[in-house]
Amino acid sequence: MTPTIPTLLATALLAALPAVARADEAPLKIGVLTDMTGPYGDAAGPGSVLAARMAIADFGGKVLGRRIEVLGADHQNKPDIGTDIARQWFDREGVRMITDLTNSSVALAVQAVAKQRDRIDLVTSTATTALTNAECSPSGVHWTYDAYALSAGTAGAMVAEGGKTWYFITADYAFGSNLQATARQIIEQNGGKVLGASLAPLNTTDFAAQLIAAQASGADVIGLANAGADTANAVKQAFEFGLTRTKKLAAFLPFITDIAAIGIEHAQGLTLTTAFYWDRNDDSRTWSARFEATQHAKPTMIHAGTYSAVLHYLKAVEKAGTVETAPVMQAMRATPVDDPIFRNGHIRPDGTMEHDMYLVRVKTPAESKGKWDLYTVLRTIPGDKAFQPLSESTCPLLKKAG
Repeated sequence: MTPTIPTLLATALLAALPAVARADEAPLKIGVLTDMTGPYGDAAGPGSVLAARMAIADFGGKVLGRRIEVLGADHQNKPDIGTDIARQWFDREGVRMITDLTNSSVALAVQAVAKQRDRIDLVTSTATTALTNAECSPSGVHWTYDAYALSAGTAGAMVAEGGKTWYFITADYAFGSNLQATARQIIEQNGGKVLGASLAPLNTTDFAAQLIAAQASGADVIGLANAGADTANAVKQAFEFGLTRTKKLAAFLPFITDIAAIGIEHAQGLTLTTAFYWDRNDDSRTWSARFEATQHAKPTMIHAGTYSAVLHYLKAVEKAGTVETAPVMQAMRATPVDDPIFRNGHIRPDGTMEHDMYLVRVKTPAESKGKWDLYTVLRTIPGDKAFQPLSESTCPLLKKAG
């Protein structure tokens, strides 16, 4: 007997049910794409994966009935490797959101892939303001800090304290040039002057040539427009050369792990701006103690930012009732960022997550009460003063919104 059309349809629907059920039960995958073993391995790396897992655990481990899974990978600070991993995660693994993205070149490349694939990227660990200016994306958010926020506090404070002339030692890639340009803008707005700069490749171990040039310039301040191990090496060598006796050092992106590696004896007096400090309040101390119990180090602002970004993303998925990008992004923008890391943050139309920043100074050995008691918080910089004004943004999304 030949099956009727209704019978065939019913059979097809029944056959499809297990597949639908399996799809519903598939985990929601989040990717942490970071520098696992390179110069930013301590500041980001495995600690970012841990922070993401902490956010998932604090959220409850599931969203919309689906288990939440974290994938971690090392982009090796190479944009081609980063984009290859991102494409594989989006196209084959079903990853809906990628975070961390240490290294500006990698972050810009992966944000372009995420935009093309209609997926979300939450950049928690690089500084270039291009992410929220010319290269802004409707599905991308710059979360923890950027070059403008790092410069606004540090450069302004140093000029006000008499550091009128500057010489930069700058990382020779997108992040360094962007940070130097932004810092120069702030310095000149405050009445200072930049006398010159020397470039240094990523992962430089010998800064002798750059430091000699800085000394010869006669500048009051040596600005370090680099990060991670590069900042640590530059500060150590400046101390060894005796430059810290006659010059002020301004580091624009050192992490607390870098200061610990440098040693408080060498880093004392260094002024910097940070998005997070573990000893700021009871919430930050409690969360940081949990992180340290596993990582055996206090969290950097990258680790803290990654926790905050993942937690906020999961709240938005739950609020939107879907993992689809547009409604999740809408929910993220509509919901204040409020967690142990950031209070009263919000996502602006250009993709900047605006929040308070903190101007700090590295303590002297006499002031410090322990290995991680490293900073004196000089002042809080309100979010609307810390980040680039929207009126100065070149993000195309603002024109569309207007």
